[in-house]
Amino acid sequence: MSMNAILLFLYAAAGVAYAVQFARRTFGTSRIATVLLVFAAFAHTFVIGMETMRVGHVPFASATSAISMFVWLLALSYLYVELTTAERAMGVFILPLLVVLQTIPAFSAGIEEPRSVILESPWFGVHVSSLLFAYASFALAAVLGITYVLQFKEIKAKALGFFYERLPSLNVLDEMNLRAVKIGWLFLTVGLIAGAIWGSQLRPSGDPRMQSMSLGDPKIFVAVLCWTLYSFELYAQRAIGWRGRRAAWLSAVGFGIVLLNLVPVSYFFTTSHNF
Repeated sequence: MSMNAILLFLYAAAGVAYAVQFARRTFGTSRIATVLLVFAAFAHTFVIGMETMRVGHVPFASATSAISMFVWLLALSYLYVELTTAERAMGVFILPLLVVLQTIPAFSAGIEEPRSVILESPWFGVHVSSLLFAYASFALAAVLGITYVLQFKEIKAKALGFFYERLPSLNVLDEMNLRAVKIGWLFLTVGLIAGAIWGSQLRPSGDPRMQSMSLGDPKIFVAVLCWTLYSFELYAQRAIGWRGRRAAWLSAVGFGIVLLNLVPVSYFFTTSHNF
């Protein structure tokens, strides 16, 4: 069994524990869920560290390794939120996403190789790491948005029950969503700027992948589309008061675009980001 498959099993076990915790809400199940996720994240850190030693750089150049890094960053980001707020309700929504995405490196034959010279620029590292962190923040925002909608529907229907008893208040969810979007937007902006600088430095290299880097490439176009949507969300929240459900839906739609860019576009459509 590969190390990525073991990680998939650990995340799946944590996901089951969070589902049980969400249903029963007991102290014992809460601690078990957190401990399992901490163990999975620690094991993932170890795997990334070993892979870094093997290839001589942080493994995020290929699409498969970038997805693995995204899973790791999302797990760490969620754990930070959980441990600083003592709120575990989001885990039941985060863990299925971790499991689904970790399935790709677990069953993929892709192997990170020593990277080519064109990836040695520090701007490349800033570009990729910033985008992955931004995507992790947007994932949290999307989950918070979805839980906001679930909570709102119960309150509107005056049927306070399953979700109302388990989820934070609407104000808390809305504020957490806004903070996650702000952090994600900041890192997305840094990542796009770093990518533009990196691309402009390497354009004369003659590498066909560098020559094809333009807004017409699906990978770049969708990233800019993400930035535009989240910029609009932040503008709408400040200028015209789009909070609550509108912000929640924008966060969910935005992360849908992020997933589109992270998986199908990376594997099947881009002509410039195949390293």
